[in-house]
Amino acid sequence: MSGNGYQDARAGDALPGFTAGPISRHALALYCGASGDHNPIHVDLDFARSAGMDDVFAHGMLSAAYLARLLTNWAPQSALREFAVRFVAITHVGDEVRCTGQVVERFEAQGETRLRVELNARSQTGELRLSGLAVLAAP
Repeated sequence: MSGNGYQDARAGDALPGFTAGPISRHALALYCGASGDHNPIHVDLDFARSAGMDDVFAHGMLSAAYLARLLTNWAPQSALREFAVRFVAITHVGDEVRCTGQVVERFEAQGETRLRVELNARSQTGELRLSGLAVLAAP
């Protein structure tokens, strides 16, 4: 990992990691209210079991928000040009969400220097939960 910060970022540089969790039922209930996503699969154990799940599980967008936080801990929000995620696996109650990112390209677009960053959110056991890509304007 290079010691470069956002100001000097180059391909191959890793972003400082960020870990959230462990995911609690309380956090899921709070996220329902904050996001407006009140799907009972995330907070109602009886509903989750009737749907064939062992337990409730985290909203995919909660982990996406943690990836966004990884980015904004590193660079100003105003630098963000693109942000996309792919949901790979369920994040369970009790899981930690370990977010990492790596600059994979520095390039020119629309009159500015930009950084392409690959993102991953993994559980505490290393299982991939979300992958993503972001593009930021470089300083």
